[in-house]
Amino acid sequence: MRKTIPLAVLLAIVFACNEKKYTTSDTAASAATDSTAIDTVTRRFLPGPDTAMKITEAYARTVARDAYFWAWPMENIYNRRLAFKQAPRVGLMNGVIPFAPLNNLSMLHDYIQPQQRWVACPNQDVVYGAAIAALDETPVIVQVPDFGDRFWVYQVVDTRTDAFAQIGKMYGTQPGFYLLVGPTWNGVIPKGITRVFRSKTGTAFVVPRVFQDDTPEDRAAIQKTINGIDVYPLDKFDGQAKTQNWSALPSLASPVKNDASGETRWVFPDKFFDELPAVLKDAPPLPGEEARYAQVLAVIAAAAKDSLLKKAIIDEAQKAESEMVSPLLQFRNWGIPLASHWTTANNCAAFGTDYFTRTAIAKSNILVNVGIETKYFYQDLDAAGNRLNGANNYTVTFAKDQLPPVNGFWSLTLYDEYHFFVPNDIKRYSLGTKNKTLQLNPDGSLTIYVQANAPAQRDNWLPAPKGNFSLYLRAYGPKEAVINNTWTPPAVVKVK
Repeated sequence: MRKTIPLAVLLAIVFACNEKKYTTSDTAASAATDSTAIDTVTRRFLPGPDTAMKITEAYARTVARDAYFWAWPMENIYNRRLAFKQAPRVGLMNGVIPFAPLNNLSMLHDYIQPQQRWVACPNQDVVYGAAIAALDETPVIVQVPDFGDRFWVYQVVDTRTDAFAQIGKMYGTQPGFYLLVGPTWNGVIPKGITRVFRSKTGTAFVVPRVFQDDTPEDRAAIQKTINGIDVYPLDKFDGQAKTQNWSALPSLASPVKNDASGETRWVFPDKFFDELPAVLKDAPPLPGEEARYAQVLAVIAAAAKDSLLKKAIIDEAQKAESEMVSPLLQFRNWGIPLASHWTTANNCAAFGTDYFTRTAIAKSNILVNVGIETKYFYQDLDAAGNRLNGANNYTVTFAKDQLPPVNGFWSLTLYDEYHFFVPNDIKRYSLGTKNKTLQLNPDGSLTIYVQANAPAQRDNWLPAPKGNFSLYLRAYGPKEAVINNTWTPPAVVKVK
C-alpha cells in the first residue's frame, strides 16, 4: 500500500523546493524525490471538490442554477431516449410522430401532422423519420438508399445536440451502410460498411429528412425511396438492404403526458438533479469541462445527505427554469441580430461549450441541422419592431432574383406562440419551393401574404392564427451568401 504523507510534510517539501538550488548529482536526486512528492500533492488536491467538505446553501444554489442551464439540453435528449425505450414496437406515437424502440427507426410517409407536440418547430417540407440509438449498448447501422436527384439529409446528433455524422446530399453521400459507434467501442467493423462515425456520447438521435413537393404525384413517387431508409442494431446487419412499408405503421400510445399547447415537457426541475448523474455519465466531459462536472456532482452528493440542501437546489432549478430557460422560447430574446429584426445562429448543432446558444435552441427549436445542411432565420416582430399578431395583415416580399440562395429548397413557416402549427381550413403551414402554384408579381418579385383572412392571391397565402405568432425561414443546402449572413430574409411588413 502507498504510504500516506502528512499534509504538513508535503507542504514543507513544496515550500522548500521553491528555495533550493541544485548543483550536484546528490541534490538532483533529492530534487527528483521532492518532485514526486509535489506531483502527489497536485494529484491529490487539484482534480475537483473535496466531497467530504460541508458546503453552504448559497454555494449549492449557485452551482445548481448554472448546471440546470448548461445541462438542460442534455437531459432533454436523454429523457427522450427513456421514452423511446418504452416503445413496444415500431410505430407512430399517437398516430402522428415516429416512435420506435431504441436502436430502431420509424418513418412517416407524408408531411408531419399539425397536432404533434413532441418536437417544436416541425416543418412540412420533408418526410421525417426518427431513431434514438443507445450506442452504449450497441453500434447501429444507418441504411441509405439511392435518392436520385431528390434533396435529403440524415441529421445525426449526440446527447449535446452536436452533429457527429455527415450523411446527406450536400456531402455527396453514396447509397450504402454507415455505422454509428459509441465513444469507447473498439469492435470489428464488418465488410460492407461504407464509413464509421463515432459519437462522443452514449446516445445518438438520427432524424432522416427527405424533401417532398406538395403534390399528389410526389407523395406517390417518394414512397419507394423512403421505404429503403432504415436504422437497426449491428447484429441485424447482413449486407443486404432492408425494405420497410412505412405507410402501414400502427398507432402507439404515448408514454409521456403531452402538452395541449406547447412542446411535451422533457425536463423537470424537481427531478433534474436525480437524473443528472446518469446524463453526465452518458455524455463524458469535453476538454475543460471536468471541473464543471465534478462541481455539480459534488453538490448532488451533498444534497443526497441533506434534505434542506436538496430542497434548495430544487428550488433553484425551478427559478432557473422560469427566469433563464423559459424566456428562450421567444426568438426575439436571443440570436444574432440581422436586418428587419430577423435573427439567426451560426453554430447550430456545433455548440461545443457554447452553453447559451445550445440551450436557447433546445428550448425554442431543438434538433436543428448544422449550417452546411440548413440555415435558420427566426422572426417574432414586424418591420416596425412590433410583435406579430393574427389581428394584423402582413406581407413578406422577396425582390426579383432574391429568393433564398440554396442548392436544396427553402420555406417560410408560420408557428403559434408555442412554435407549433395551428390547424387552418386550407391545411397550409408553410410556403416555398414545394409549392408549385406560387404567383410572381409583374416585376418578378414574390409576395407572401400572412394574414387570417384569404387575400385575393390565395396561392401565396400563409394563414395566420389568432394571437401572437412567429415566422421561420429554412434554407436547406444553403449557398455561401446564406451561410455567412450576406443574404437575409426581407422585412415582415404590416399592411395598413
